[in-house]
Amino acid sequence: MRILLIGKNGQLGWELQRCLAPLGEVVTYDYPEIDLGKPASLPGLVREVNPQVIVNAAAYTNVDKAESEAELARQINSVAPGVLAEEAKRLNAAFIHYSTDYVFDGRKGAPYVESDAPHPLNVYGQTKLEGEQAVQAVGGAYLVLRTSWVYSMRQGGFVTKVLQWAREQETLRVVDDQVSSPTWARMLAEATALVLAQGRSEPVDYLREKAGLYHLAGSGACSRYEWAQAILELDPKKSEQKVRQLLPAKSRQFPTPAERPLVSVLDCGKFEQAFGLQLPAWRGALKLAINCE
Repeated sequence: MRILLIGKNGQLGWELQRCLAPLGEVVTYDYPEIDLGKPASLPGLVREVNPQVIVNAAAYTNVDKAESEAELARQINSVAPGVLAEEAKRLNAAFIHYSTDYVFDGRKGAPYVESDAPHPLNVYGQTKLEGEQAVQAVGGAYLVLRTSWVYSMRQGGFVTKVLQWAREQETLRVVDDQVSSPTWARMLAEATALVLAQGRSEPVDYLREKAGLYHLAGSGACSRYEWAQAILELDPKKSEQKVRQLLPAKSRQFPTPAERPLVSVLDCGKFEQAFGLQLPAWRGALKLAINCE
């Protein structure tokens, strides 16, 4: 199986490189070798690789900066996925793309299922929704995987930031009104690889049969405050912590350019039923992540 992985240096892309390797030849690209901000440049590269599977782990993910760089975010998150989906279909290849819980406004009051109407609150969420729609409009052998609160231990995400803050400050304030499911990038990558392994002999036919939009995130849910509590508790180097107080706060106390959904938990039952896979509970995954990196 020849796999084209786009976004190899991101927190998910890094894990995908390792998880996809046993399935065959993995050709990897990232900026500046490939520029999703210039979607017209993508077809030539894809045709040169001629993959059986394209995995797009690249995205414009700076939620606040997207408010002032809306056009760049749109090219990367909305237009480029559609172009990649078109090329996958033209080559009779499968296409896997990732999206976000930020396509929702967080006001449902219950976990979101795939059929719930999206209502993004910010440019990032809107452009990711447009990317989903572009891929679905092309059709073919595709999966769009919506996930939430993705983290790893090798980049400046929430987990590594909390660990850093705990070593620099005596008091931390973290919002307790934003609730979702933390998702370790490695678990997301492993689930992706397991899906492809299930259809290893005929990946295109398999994903054409399973094609659609799925939710895939860590099991269970927590607030960002509860997540920070767990990070501090599970820190294997607690003796290095300077923090003495972790205090809850409200989102309105930390105004940002982009509004965030408050409760954006994803119901992953459809994915579990289709593929027989479920990501582990978020706290157990966090314990593994913190202790094995």
